[in-house]
Amino acid sequence: MRVLVACEYSGRVRDAFIGAGHDAMSCDLLPTEVEGPHYQGDVRDILSNGWDLMVAHPPCTYLSVSGAHWNETNYGRAACTLHALEFVRTLMRSPIKRLAIENPVSVISSHFGEPTQIVQPYEYGHDASKATCLWLKNLEPLKPTGRVLPRMVNGQPRWGNQTDSGQNKLGPSEDRWKERSRTFEGIAQAMADQWGPLLSWPADLFDTPRPARAAYDKRQPSPEAAISAGCLT
Repeated sequence: MRVLVACEYSGRVRDAFIGAGHDAMSCDLLPTEVEGPHYQGDVRDILSNGWDLMVAHPPCTYLSVSGAHWNETNYGRAACTLHALEFVRTLMRSPIKRLAIENPVSVISSHFGEPTQIVQPYEYGHDASKATCLWLKNLEPLKPTGRVLPRMVNGQPRWGNQTDSGQNKLGPSEDRWKERSRTFEGIAQAMADQWGPLLSWPADLFDTPRPARAAYDKRQPSPEAAISAGCLT
């Protein structure tokens, strides 16, 4: 089956599906970090190329809840958030029948509905904590494959990527966003192992669409504002 992994340069999800016997290709504006089938360009160019499944990782810079409070005082950033939401809506309305949108806890929930599920890397064999939301269409929620127990600090659970106070250990750097955005291998493998077999079943057997909220249509981003803010690609 044909699988498109949108907004991925690491090749982790792509290679997991290839390893499971599928015809998978990643796509990103950046080149792939690992040799393999990759379209370097705008994913909107290839959404209609006959894919059976799309796993999409839209950039979270202007979507994550952690930075959304800046939008109240920065109109340019707010415009970028609306532009990012428009991109998410384009992915959700693609002709691909099976769809997974992946993002951290983000404003996607307030515009397109709550995620189908939230997964953690420590449920898939990693000594790490990072809440990851999945919006699924015609797919079953992922099942945990191997739980890693935390250390306890003053009664609070902490995993290997966390300080004792609960902060991420990854320090500031130019590449921090790239390191943080890579899909954990255990989650990528679970996607391939659990969703791959479903691709031979009728697409509507696991009908779990997440329709966009009508209120979103009233908040279309201004192209001029998005361009001036430097977020229109």
